[in-house]
Amino acid sequence: MDIRQLRYFLEIAEQGSLTKAAERLHVAQPALSLHVKNMEEQLGTQLLTRGRAGVRPTEAGDLLVERARRILDDLARTEDDIRNLDGDPAGIVRLGFPGTISAMVSLPLILAARQRYPRITLNITEAMSGVIGEWLSEGKIDLAVLYSRSRDPQILSDLLLEEELVVVWPAGSSPPETLDLAKLEEEPMVLPSGAHGLRVLIDQTCQGLGFAPKIAMEIDSFNNIKRLVAAGFGPSILPLYSVAEEVASGALKVSHIASPGLWRGAHLMSRGGRPVPRAQAAVRDLLREVIIDLRDKGAWAAARVPSS
Repeated sequence: MDIRQLRYFLEIAEQGSLTKAAERLHVAQPALSLHVKNMEEQLGTQLLTRGRAGVRPTEAGDLLVERARRILDDLARTEDDIRNLDGDPAGIVRLGFPGTISAMVSLPLILAARQRYPRITLNITEAMSGVIGEWLSEGKIDLAVLYSRSRDPQILSDLLLEEELVVVWPAGSSPPETLDLAKLEEEPMVLPSGAHGLRVLIDQTCQGLGFAPKIAMEIDSFNNIKRLVAAGFGPSILPLYSVAEEVASGALKVSHIASPGLWRGAHLMSRGGRPVPRAQAAVRDLLREVIIDLRDKGAWAAARVPSS
């Protein structure tokens, strides 16, 4: 296979149609079909299934799509790095953040990157942590900040901070300043669903204390959790930074969890095992700098230097 064949096949897979791919590539459809046939003969397996709705990759085709995307991305970045070796880093760097992290990190990162690396374009996407982790493993993004390490051995992880989790109560309640988590055993709570990383941590911690949390409501939105707590549906457990404004205004109250408390780490993650483009390395270092600065200046509320 050559680079042209990989480009053609990737375009066909992304368009889901030989006709549309031929139009975008400015290649005759019979010639495009011949390229696919030659690839299938060379690899000894079917790469596309054809139907009335168009074409879609087989299992082997999906694997080729994933690898072709990485190869073509690496090639484009290598060419760009070589062309700009004597100048400032340039190119597109793709980042993925959960919404709560993006709300704190995206703006200061964009401002810092614009000032320091004007030739780098940041492409920032928000999604659930699990989705972002998959994108990173698949090479669809270059960098991520997540609350748990990846199980993918190819993913590098740098723990930058730990943030405090607290019990959140409605304004009209009189919660204790410090609370033993076991006291919540009989308290129905408003929590994220089991697919959420925060819920996994809460469940694991409660199980270690010998109980499973009672659920009043499950919802995967910090803003809606706070609204439900304020409306009296039950307490919750959230990062202190996420309720700092409501606590300051008196809209919510919090209890700190008794020693050693409950903390979760924020990890800067990237793919290992291959050369890192200059632009990506520059943004990775800048992102680390921005997050540590937020931590040390107290802008990331109740965050501390990792304990280990």
